[in-house]
Amino acid sequence: MLVAAGLAHIVAGPATAGSQLDAIRARGQLICGASAGVAGLSIPDSQGHWSGFHVDLCKAFAIAIFNDPNKVKYVPLSTQQRFTALQSGEVDVLSRSTTYTLTRDTTLGLNFAGVTYYDGQGFMVRRRLGVKSATELNGASICVSPGSTIEVNLADYFRAKNMKYESVVIGEQDQIEAAFFSGRCDVYTSDAVQLASVRVKRGASPDDYVILPEIISKEPLSTALRRGDDEFEAILKWSLYAMIEAEERGITSANVDAHLRSEDPGIKRLLGVIQGNGKALGVDERWAYAIIKQIGNYGEVFDRNLGQASAFKLKRGLNELWTKGGLMYAPPVR
Repeated sequence: MLVAAGLAHIVAGPATAGSQLDAIRARGQLICGASAGVAGLSIPDSQGHWSGFHVDLCKAFAIAIFNDPNKVKYVPLSTQQRFTALQSGEVDVLSRSTTYTLTRDTTLGLNFAGVTYYDGQGFMVRRRLGVKSATELNGASICVSPGSTIEVNLADYFRAKNMKYESVVIGEQDQIEAAFFSGRCDVYTSDAVQLASVRVKRGASPDDYVILPEIISKEPLSTALRRGDDEFEAILKWSLYAMIEAEERGITSANVDAHLRSEDPGIKRLLGVIQGNGKALGVDERWAYAIIKQIGNYGEVFDRNLGQASAFKLKRGLNELWTKGGLMYAPPVR
């Protein structure tokens, strides 16, 4: 019976596109919910052109669906707006700082399509306060955004440490940054990558504004979509996995054409020389090749936006490949 069931599954073939993917294709554009101006993650320039780590992921999704990274509309969303915007259909996908948690996975009618960035919550303070550890923050005033895991983690941490704090809750990103840098609060708490982004965006020196060493939570950031369209979810997940797999195999935007001549069956499948993956996803057979050629592998995207080629100079840490001690690992792309 097990063998028969397995054969029946194989014969059934890939699932048909659901209503969400059909609507995206009919519209001719993917609508991505983005963070509201976070340098390195998602931010528009004066001409309205968006860039950043999460923006590049949206471009990768658009390449898989349309073979065109420009067929994306970006909608800036605050932490309070993001889930309502996705649930209502205002956006097709959230590609922004959104933590994958049990309650979000089970109560919001959403699915999460792979961890794109492993982060954790930290604290930034002025150096002149002389604080060297989060354990010294008893009685501090702390700027925090509402409706986020950050607010819950903050309360949990101080309760566990038997410390008190004054919460300064501000909804808009620019306003919370302004409040911290104007001295309205002693501490700014958020995902560590966002703290680094804010420091660079505001032109603040690491000598004057210190990110404390403690990371008080697990913040696996993930792409989110509405439930009900398995094919759309598969495209989002495997676009990410293809970028991770490409980095592991040493395939970059610069050398991907040379790898088309590889004799390695795994590389040939990834790049569509051996066909089948595209058909299974309902996209062009060269979908992964196109993503790598136009956007790069995961390491290139990280380095360009957040790593050594950026203003942030962030280390990969947990976002390093599993082969190098990190957590980035792609299931077999076959």
